[in-house]
Amino acid sequence: MKIEGLNTLLVAVFLMTTCMSGCLFFDSATFDKCEDPDNCLTIAFETKEEYRNKDQNPQRFADELGERLGMDVEIYPVRGPAATIEALRFGHADIGFLDGGAAWLSWQNHNLQVMASEQKADGRPYYTAIAWVHKDSDMALADQDDDPDTDPYALMKGKKSCHTSALGSAGMLLPMGYLIANGYVEVVGDPDEITSLRDTVTNHFSEDSSIPNSGTLYYKYLGALRCLAEGVGDIAFAKDPTVPSYCGETPEDWCFEGEFTETSDFYAIGAPDGFGRAPGHPAMYNPEYMTEEEVKDIQDAMQAISDDEEASQIIMDVMYSPGLTITNTTTHLGTYGAAISGVPGIDAYFGAAFSCSDDECDPPESSNTMLIAAGAVGALALVGGAVYLRRNGTI
Repeated sequence: MKIEGLNTLLVAVFLMTTCMSGCLFFDSATFDKCEDPDNCLTIAFETKEEYRNKDQNPQRFADELGERLGMDVEIYPVRGPAATIEALRFGHADIGFLDGGAAWLSWQNHNLQVMASEQKADGRPYYTAIAWVHKDSDMALADQDDDPDTDPYALMKGKKSCHTSALGSAGMLLPMGYLIANGYVEVVGDPDEITSLRDTVTNHFSEDSSIPNSGTLYYKYLGALRCLAEGVGDIAFAKDPTVPSYCGETPEDWCFEGEFTETSDFYAIGAPDGFGRAPGHPAMYNPEYMTEEEVKDIQDAMQAISDDEEASQIIMDVMYSPGLTITNTTTHLGTYGAAISGVPGIDAYFGAAFSCSDDECDPPESSNTMLIAAGAVGALALVGGAVYLRRNGTI
């Protein structure tokens, strides 16, 4: 019957449009190419296949930076930090954003340099790793008595420690790296294996130290502080804003149920420097391909964007950061590298985490490829519908 055939054909068309909707109705990740290769800046950026919110597309940042520089700026899509490092190493991109660990590795192994950094929520380009304790603990008192014979870091031995996770920067890598490098902690196990870190922690602090897994009660910054506040541990390793964030003006229910009765009962050992800085995500470049004058021009343009209230919203939309801080490699990464260098197996861990595997360093497929694939799926749906109709004698 013709009506039955029409209904079947409509089903086939519906299947086709369903398959293609993701490419037709979202902002596909297409990026402009430089018209003049000799007047072009290329940014390696971890991109998405499509952007449901077009404001998050990094092309907006490229366009704004290009306007400030008076040149074309092109996005070079990458799949991850390893691909970003490779793009900078071999001159496929001029600048690229990396997280702290990848940036430090790229500096150590390939001499990539920092020109700027994304800011944290409070405007700093870093946060500090701190040991939080009760103000009446022997560690806190030793930190305040100006007596060289009472060392707060030495007094940590045998205490129950609360960490944010097994490999968190402020909750594990920075404090343990600092304590190991300065002779307070002895590495247990193979010094070239990251798995030795857990044994090192429990041997120095306590078998009951909290090294939580994802999703458990004492996981991350909030969890480490709760571990301390509830008396499970004696020390909480976390970042410096942790206490104000969770036990400040609007405290969590668990903040003051134990020995801690007010915010001032939490004491930060070694503040403000603590165990070192965890850097914000820096913009890296390769000095083999960029002159100091070119770096300065880009820094000036980035600073101008950050200082412009309307333009800085682009940085927030694209990078989830309130702005960019102009800095250099030693200032931004020097303290971090020194603090984590003593962690067992850290070089091998970062080397494995930020090395290319399979096709990771190949540029992602373009959205045009996705459209072709979607079109093929749609065509198959139509053909299938037509075959069905013919076999059933409805066309």
